[in-house]
Amino acid sequence: MPWINACSTDDIDAEDVIRFDHEGRTFAIYRNHEDAYFCTDGLCTHEEIHLCDGLVVENTIECPKHASIFNFADGEVETPPACENLATYPTKVEGGRVLIEI
Repeated sequence: MPWINACSTDDIDAEDVIRFDHEGRTFAIYRNHEDAYFCTDGLCTHEEIHLCDGLVVENTIECPKHASIFNFADGEVETPPACENLATYPTKVEGGRVLIEI
């Protein structure tokens, strides 16, 4: 799979998330409290709500609708009502750009 240039590292504040749409799919790109970057599917697995409007704390994202919490480093559900993990995608930083492999 090719690496996709998703955004600048400056586009995401620490402990925040942005939406990235590519070829009809929605992704969420995160920056944690340690300046590491991650990428998951952009929609909650519970009711397909955009996670970009959620709250990021360290390595977790809280869905803005029903407060499901996911660990975005590995996609694991930490708090219901969601019961299906998020898909995660390899992420790297090169030259101030965040690249994702989807």
